[in-house]
Amino acid sequence: MDAELFPRARTEIAPGAVHVPDWLDPDRQRALLTACREWARPPAGLRTVRTPGGGTMTARQVCLGWHWYPYAYSRTTADGDGTPVKPFPAWLDELGRRAVADTLGAPTASYDIALINFYDADARMGMHRDSDENSQAPVVSLSLGDTCVFRFGNTETRTKPYTDVELRSGDLFVFGGASRLAYHGVPRVHEGTAPGALGLKGRLNVTLRVSGF
Repeated sequence: MDAELFPRARTEIAPGAVHVPDWLDPDRQRALLTACREWARPPAGLRTVRTPGGGTMTARQVCLGWHWYPYAYSRTTADGDGTPVKPFPAWLDELGRRAVADTLGAPTASYDIALINFYDADARMGMHRDSDENSQAPVVSLSLGDTCVFRFGNTETRTKPYTDVELRSGDLFVFGGASRLAYHGVPRVHEGTAPGALGLKGRLNVTLRVSGF
């Protein structure tokens, strides 16, 4: 991956949906990973998400600012240990707004939600929409660790048409505007593809949202 024939380029996947490779340099990746490891500790730490139908998500999750559970938000880990959700730091809001400025070139409201998902080699995420917020501000997605296939679809259906994008450690993906409610998911994680210097086995996805609450 260090000596590719053609460097990966910034790509607009759909109107309002932009992929920027290597947006986080190695130092910023390590700093974000250190923060994620602290956030994952209890109380209100990393948990398995259970769906209303009795199933479980294979990616585990921790939340900041507002706690998400299918399909609502609360100020406590309502489907976990019941403790208050961890605070959303100001520097993460700054990072989110800079990501939107770099991709869509427009200001946005302050970010106040982070959903941090951890994927091991067998974890997946089905096609879904981020529609539980009261804001249409762009969603900011940052990747750490193993490479994944990120499937970005349309706003009408979970099926085709969709585009598969390879997201590597340090990559940024932002979607807003006409693509804000597009279905998306992770059908595959490529085990053992994380940068060796990062010190992470698996994949972390840090997703930032504006609640509008």
